[in-house]
Amino acid sequence: QVQLVESGGGLVQPGGSRTLSCAASITHFSVSIMGWYRQAPGKQRELVASIINNYRKEYADSVRGRFTISRDDAKKMVYLQMNSLRPEDTAVYYCKLRYGSQDYWGQGTQVTVSS
Repeated sequence: QVQLVESGGGLVQPGGSRTLSCAASITHFSVSIMGWYRQAPGKQRELVASIINNYRKEYADSVRGRFTISRDDAKKMVYLQMNSLRPEDTAVYYCKLRYGSQDYWGQGTQVTVSS
C-alpha cells in the first residue's frame, strides 16, 4: 500500500520561507511523477508544482520564481522550498504521487502565512 506523509507546515510570516517534505513508501518511486497541490478555504485544489526528475519541473504561475520542487529518489522524498511567502499562499498543501495511471495523496499539511 502506497503511503505519503507530508511534514513541514506551520505558521510563517509574510516574506518568510518554509520547506515542505513528503516521504513516500513505494517501490518504484524513481519512476513516479511527484507533485505538490494546495487547497485554500472555499477554493478548489490546485497544482503548485510537479517534478518528473530534477531536470523536468513545472510550476504554477503564482509560485514560479518563489517555490522550488526537488526530489531525492534514494530517500524517496520530495520537497517544496517556499520563499517570499504571501498571505495568499495560505492553504493545506498535499503531496501527490502518480505511478502509471494511479494517483496517491498524502493527508496534507497546513501552511498559514500571517503576521
